[in-house]
Amino acid sequence: MRRFQFLFFIKVIFLLLSATSIAYLFFLENFYIAIAATLMFLIFGYKTLAKERKLINHIQDFAESARYQDFTRRYPSRNSSHIESELFQAFNSINLVFNKINSEKEIQHQYLVQVINMLDVALIFYQENSGKIIWINEAFKSLFGIPHIGQMSGLQKRLPDLYAFTQNLESGQPIMHQVQSTQGKIKMLFQAAEFQTHEGKYRVISYQNIDKTLDQAETEAWQKLLRVLTHEIMNSIAPISSLAETLHGKLEKFDVDPKNQEEITDVKVGISTILSRSEGLMQFAKSYRLINKIDNPQFEEIGVLPLLENINQLLEPTMLQKNIELDVVITQTKLTFRADNKLIEQVLINLLLNSIDAVKKVEKPRIVLKVHEKDGKVQIIVADNGEGMSSEVAGQIFTPFFTTKKSGSGIGLTLCKQIMLLHGGNIRIESTAQKGTKVVLQF
Repeated sequence: MRRFQFLFFIKVIFLLLSATSIAYLFFLENFYIAIAATLMFLIFGYKTLAKERKLINHIQDFAESARYQDFTRRYPSRNSSHIESELFQAFNSINLVFNKINSEKEIQHQYLVQVINMLDVALIFYQENSGKIIWINEAFKSLFGIPHIGQMSGLQKRLPDLYAFTQNLESGQPIMHQVQSTQGKIKMLFQAAEFQTHEGKYRVISYQNIDKTLDQAETEAWQKLLRVLTHEIMNSIAPISSLAETLHGKLEKFDVDPKNQEEITDVKVGISTILSRSEGLMQFAKSYRLINKIDNPQFEEIGVLPLLENINQLLEPTMLQKNIELDVVITQTKLTFRADNKLIEQVLINLLLNSIDAVKKVEKPRIVLKVHEKDGKVQIIVADNGEGMSSEVAGQIFTPFFTTKKSGSGIGLTLCKQIMLLHGGNIRIESTAQKGTKVVLQF
């Protein structure tokens, strides 16, 4: 470039000297020589300006390419002594630098995309003023069933509750909230971050599914509590039960004066009550052991069709006797998944027995057992048209020993939930009073 500036400076001086010389020739009245010199001056000036204009056109062309970030062009630079060749060499050097920068940026971008798409946390990045969505990751698409979206107004149309909560979320304050997703209503941890550029304000929102974490923490908490309760109950009730049984046996052997018969009978009833309640509390302890012992599932490849056939054969007599219609729906008869066959059978039998109890007062009782594959994962659905339950009851349905049945133990659904957690899955209940219940097992 220095050489280009030097040559340009020499040409300018030469043109100025030539113009001065021609003017001097006219002053001396050497018109023929002056006219010939003028023609030569004009020709030389035209060629010089043409070359300069050509170089300026090359510079403008390069600037236009840079404006659109097109650094792929290669300029011919064979004659290194020519000024145009030097200019092209400079252009090629600039293109090489920018190509290297773009290549590094592309590698960094692809790396960032791959890392963020590997996260289980759903992310959305958008411009606050315009509502334009810059980017969403695969976890967001999967969790909310949105393959593509360009504006936040699109999110408002598809998921208005999620949109409203996202817009009102304050930066830097994580908040737990329950929202609708492809997995039903789940508890999520929301968190927002913001930053400002010359183009406007941008927001990044993360949506973390914490249902499974909460389920595991809740299960562990219940296990610790029940372990303590069971220990205390066993230590306290065992001797009371044994003593009550001994006293009751001794009373049976005594010859009692008829005058004291009524009092002795009251004592016997009291001891029998103590014995009965002691056995009830002992049964509580046994129920806890039942919940706590399923910690080593034996995984194997289970065929969906054989699994449902076994369940159907087991419960078909009961269904026929109670005049209940059972619909078994399988979208893929060769579908398989890894699980503990006995434990999953136990879960399904428990859920179906609950459905049988739920439809006993319905005029046309119906239960649907459906298995299908969704997003590469197996789902088993048990649905009925029974009496359903309120949202308050549904919120406590997995609590150990909570039951709405007079003769229920309250451990059936707790057991089902623990089995699903051991399989790395979850169990979800959707129910409306007087409209039926749907239970979804997600593996």
